[in-house]
Amino acid sequence: MRTGVSVLPLHGGKAPRWLFSRMVKLAGSIAEAIVIEYGTEEFLRRIADPFWFQSLGCLLGFDWHSSGLTTTTTGAIKEGIRKKSYELGLFVAGGKGKVARKTPDEIFVVAEKTGLDGDALIYASRASAKTDSALLQDGYSIYHHAFFFDNKGNWAVIQQGMNERKKMARRYHWVSDKVKVFHEEPHAGIKAERKEYNVLDLTSKKSRDNKRGIIKLLKNENPDKIVKLYTRVKGLVFPNRHPLLPYKDINPENLYRILKKTYDLAKIDDFTDFYMAKGVGATTLRALSLLSDVIFGARPSYEDPALYSYAHGGKDGYPYPVSRRDYDKSIEVLERAIKMAKLGRREELKALERLSNLFNKRRSFSNDI
Repeated sequence: MRTGVSVLPLHGGKAPRWLFSRMVKLAGSIAEAIVIEYGTEEFLRRIADPFWFQSLGCLLGFDWHSSGLTTTTTGAIKEGIRKKSYELGLFVAGGKGKVARKTPDEIFVVAEKTGLDGDALIYASRASAKTDSALLQDGYSIYHHAFFFDNKGNWAVIQQGMNERKKMARRYHWVSDKVKVFHEEPHAGIKAERKEYNVLDLTSKKSRDNKRGIIKLLKNENPDKIVKLYTRVKGLVFPNRHPLLPYKDINPENLYRILKKTYDLAKIDDFTDFYMAKGVGATTLRALSLLSDVIFGARPSYEDPALYSYAHGGKDGYPYPVSRRDYDKSIEVLERAIKMAKLGRREELKALERLSNLFNKRRSFSNDI
């Protein structure tokens, strides 16, 4: 299930080298401590929680809207556990931009060494990326994709899209628990700073009939007839949606080429087979969704599924500058606790747990007051 989405403002600046080197050490130690204490599945569940991940980014030295929190935090975790991944049974593939495109290759290397089902993991990576870029058309272009997985085949995804015009980013979180299909409400909740309008959400249950209409079109009509139907409605504007601009947004020639390819390969019986096919993207799906609406009266969802919604300071100086001395002390304490835990002495990790419980009790008491 996809567990949430965060929407963040974009700002300039990046983490200085002295801070990132410490982030790598602390992020790696935090991941190791969680795996030792609770196992890899728990780490994946936590990393898939957008609020926990945001808190981790703040803990590592970013204030709540520091530019690069997502990419730098995932990068720090990846680098922090790189040398001990096989020992922990926890791996990270992908990242930002060109690195994201190497995700399948990185998964394959680990699968070859561990005996994991690499094809299944690579499919999960691709399907989650395509769902957020093609089925949920919210105006954010995916540019970061990080794939976390363990030696049991469990996985989590953190990917981020950017809306350059609005100077905003939206982060998407996935976890493999309870995933049945990728194209229907794979998220448990989406948290965002703002809702968007004119969103086409083909992952919504409200879009189920619309997707059935798409498959009905593909099974019963050849590409020539579908494109003719599409060009008939090219001038219509429907309530609560973008005007249809066929020769700007959806070129009939490109639509025909994609439909001819899928039609010649085989009869489509399942929506997953179609939307995961190479070349089928957001514009093709938008055109067919419109046709399904016009011909069968199967309206898709146009509602944004998003819901409204510091330990070491922040790199930008908010809420206060990062103290190198305090940061190094945190790394030292956590690394010592992990070392002792590996030797069978868990007193220091338990002490940290007691501090956490005490803090939660005090916070609960304060809230009651």
